[in-house]
Amino acid sequence: MLKRKISHYIEHFYKVNKGALLLTGARQIGKTYSIRKFAEEHFKSFIEINFVEAPEAVDIFSKAKNSNDVLLRLSALTDKPLIKGDTLIFFDEVQLCPEIVTAIKFLVDDGRYRYILSGSLLGVELNNLRSVPVGYMDIKEMYPLDLEEFMWAVGVNKDVISTLRSAWEHKQPVDDFVHGKIMDVFRLYLIVGGMPDVVNAYKENNNLQDVMEKQREIIRLYRKDISQYDTERQLRIKEVFDLIPSELNSKNKRFIIKDLSEKARMEKYKNEFLWLKDAGVAIAVYNIEEPKLPLRLASLRNLFKLFSNDVGLLACQYSDGIQLKILKGDDAINYGSIYENVVAQELFAHGFEELYYYNSKKMGEVDFVAEHNGEVFPIEVKSGKDYARHRALNNILVCQEYNIPQAIVLCNDNLCIKDKVVYAPIYMMMFIQKELIADMKYSLDLSGL
Repeated sequence: MLKRKISHYIEHFYKVNKGALLLTGARQIGKTYSIRKFAEEHFKSFIEINFVEAPEAVDIFSKAKNSNDVLLRLSALTDKPLIKGDTLIFFDEVQLCPEIVTAIKFLVDDGRYRYILSGSLLGVELNNLRSVPVGYMDIKEMYPLDLEEFMWAVGVNKDVISTLRSAWEHKQPVDDFVHGKIMDVFRLYLIVGGMPDVVNAYKENNNLQDVMEKQREIIRLYRKDISQYDTERQLRIKEVFDLIPSELNSKNKRFIIKDLSEKARMEKYKNEFLWLKDAGVAIAVYNIEEPKLPLRLASLRNLFKLFSNDVGLLACQYSDGIQLKILKGDDAINYGSIYENVVAQELFAHGFEELYYYNSKKMGEVDFVAEHNGEVFPIEVKSGKDYARHRALNNILVCQEYNIPQAIVLCNDNLCIKDKVVYAPIYMMMFIQKELIADMKYSLDLSGL
């Protein structure tokens, strides 16, 4: 049984909120499992309606006129008891029945039962489910297991993780023995990734062949989804999807449109990139002209890097045999793309939903730039021994116009600080979190007018 951070979020939500929750995200990341586990632990009765497995339910609920009508039809579909105040009703794959999302307002107002929903990220986007019903339903996106969750899964002691967290917070080096062992865990994570079925496959027998077979199944499922959701553009979408590993492995890691075909143009393919992003299959990181707030205004939407949603799937798409080479720390491998992908994946899962990179002929390139605590937050990712060489990072740190207080270089070595740069072990990416905005109450004083 995998321990997931989303469980704490769901539990807290239903303690303090009377509304419904829609859990969304890419396929195969554990949404349904997490909901079932929560229901088992907190409700006497749990009713699940899956609109894929029971397509007749789509027609049944789409014709409901009010909350009583919905509940009457629900009772006809299940033999489980509806216990007032202690029943969780789960509507799964709601992108197939948008009407049930619309009806949530009336069901929440009715107040007899609690509701949780789940749907594919792409379906939520395509059906514009985020806009309905405002105030009655919150939406939470779920991701593959992050590095800390993976550590829990493979048995890293919680006291060890606490020690690592303390080292990060106090900016102190980690014990060399512990550092070496955690680097081994990190390299394993590069291979296995964070898809729950893949992680469970590894836990069962430590067989990397089983791991790769599960990963290939998920990749086949993603390709099948492309065919099902968009028959007109499926060939171009598949082409973009298949090119992610090779483009990341190129010198500048930027997606080059001409690599798709000789006649390709950005306008022709931009929807394909958005499709993969909206499906949660890929993470887009856009170029910025300057590392100045707000970063969104400085972004260039036609220059970007496209990362896989899971580093394990990315490794699986590379050549056979790379897995063992990664575990051995083989210097012949270009780790740059894999390292950058795992950092992008981690930051994205930790609330940095808008990630950028900076590239200038004059200044050079910085791997990631984000907004953090109201400041520009640059992050360099180094997989080799020359991690202290970072011309672009130095250039933007000394620029008074940018006024950047600190930067992070994630590398293979232990933690140390030099001037404005924190050199941290790559696994400490798990402690970089997007902090919630503090209470911003402001009372306008109009006395004396």
